[in-house]
Amino acid sequence: MLTPLTVALAVTALLLAAWCGLAALRGQPTKDWHFGGMAVVSLLAVGQLVIGVVLLARGERPAGDTTAVLVSYLLTVALCVPVTGLVSLGERTRWGSATVAVGALTVPALQLRLHDIWGGGLG
Repeated sequence: MLTPLTVALAVTALLLAAWCGLAALRGQPTKDWHFGGMAVVSLLAVGQLVIGVVLLARGERPAGDTTAVLVSYLLTVALCVPVTGLVSLGERTRWGSATVAVGALTVPALQLRLHDIWGGGLG
């Protein structure tokens, strides 16, 4: 797929995880500016989903017969941060920030797996 987008998404998700993790350590719930960071990560993830679907529609395929797995990973990446953001709205304590941090940490791990599925790695 697009390696620069994959790297940008992973890096922004790591920055969001660090930011929300620091808020959790300070005992703070998620604030409006955290939701701005979540929006940036979510927009990148939706962009990756759209690009992935367009590439599949043009006939490009991942290594092996893993199209369904690729689409499920793309959907999971796109939904991970928004879902944890919604959970943090219901949990207005430090644990809401911690939830977003864990959700944001999940995104880079999924990016590595997506890279492997598309054929860029050894997996």
